[in-house]
Amino acid sequence: MKIGSRGSPLALTQARMVAQMLGADDSAIQSFMTSGDRITGRLQEAGGKGLFTKELDEALLDGRIDCAVHSMKDLPTRLPAGIVLAAVPAREDPRDGFIALRAGVLNDLPAGATVGTASLRRQAQTLHARPDLKVELLRGRVETRLAKIESGAFDATYLALAGLKRLGLENHAASIVDPNRMPPAPAQGALAITARADDAHALAELKLLDIAEFAVATSAERTFLAALDGSCRTPIAALARMDRGRLSFIGEVLTPDGKHRWRRDGDCAPTMEAATALGSKLGADIRKEAGPLYSAHFGDRGW
Repeated sequence: MKIGSRGSPLALTQARMVAQMLGADDSAIQSFMTSGDRITGRLQEAGGKGLFTKELDEALLDGRIDCAVHSMKDLPTRLPAGIVLAAVPAREDPRDGFIALRAGVLNDLPAGATVGTASLRRQAQTLHARPDLKVELLRGRVETRLAKIESGAFDATYLALAGLKRLGLENHAASIVDPNRMPPAPAQGALAITARADDAHALAELKLLDIAEFAVATSAERTFLAALDGSCRTPIAALARMDRGRLSFIGEVLTPDGKHRWRRDGDCAPTMEAATALGSKLGADIRKEAGPLYSAHFGDRGW
C-alpha cells in the first residue's frame, strides 16, 4: 500500500507509525509539500485547514497513493467526493503542552509577556484567561517553534502534547494544560487515515487499524465543529473522552479577543449515533445562544 504524508518530521513520524501497523516499511511512504506548508502567515487568511490536505487528496484521487495519513485536527469536516475516512487508530494524549523557559503555567507569566501561536483557539483561550498578555503570530514546525522559545523571541507558546510525544520532545513542556480550563482543538492527538471510497481492498485493510473508542470520540468533536461551521477562522475547542462507560464531552467557542466564551458539556452512550447527536446538539445550542454577538465579530466569515 502506498501511503501519502506531508513532509514535516512529525507528519513522517506519524506515517511511519501507520506503515508499521500495516506491516510495511518506510519505502511505502510518499511525502508531499502541501499548500498549507508554504504559508508563512495565518491559515485563516489563506483559506483554512483544507490547505494541509489538498495535495494528498489529489494524489489519492489520481491513484498515486492508496491512503493518506493526517493529523485529524487538520482534516476538514467535509471530505472531497470520492474520499472517505477509513480508520482512526489509537489516539495519543489530546492535551496541549505549555512551553516556556521562565514560567511553569500560564498564570506564572508576567503582565505584558508575549505568547506565540498561529492558532486562533489558543489565542482566544489565552486572552480569555489572561487579557493582560500579548499574543503574536508563531508558525512553523515543532522544532522551529521550540527554537523560538529557546532564543527568547517569545515568552511562551503551546504545542500539542501528542506531537511532542511522537517526536520524543515532551520534556520541553513546562506543564500540561488542564483540558477543562482550556480544551484542545477538536480531534487533537488523533490520526485520520483517508482512502478512495471505491478502493475496497484498501478500505478492508485499513479498517483493521480502526479503534472504535477513538472513532466515536473524535466523531463527537468533529460533529460539534461541523454544527458550528467551524474553520480556522473560528476559535473552537472540543474534547470527548470515555468516562465510566459513558462518553463525556466538553466544547467551547470564543471570540478571538477572548472577551466572550460559550461553553457546553454533556455525556452520552459510547456509540457513533449518540456521539454525533450529542456533538450536533451542543454545537447547535451554542450557535443559538451566541449567534448575534458572534456574527458581529465575524460576519459572513463565521457561521
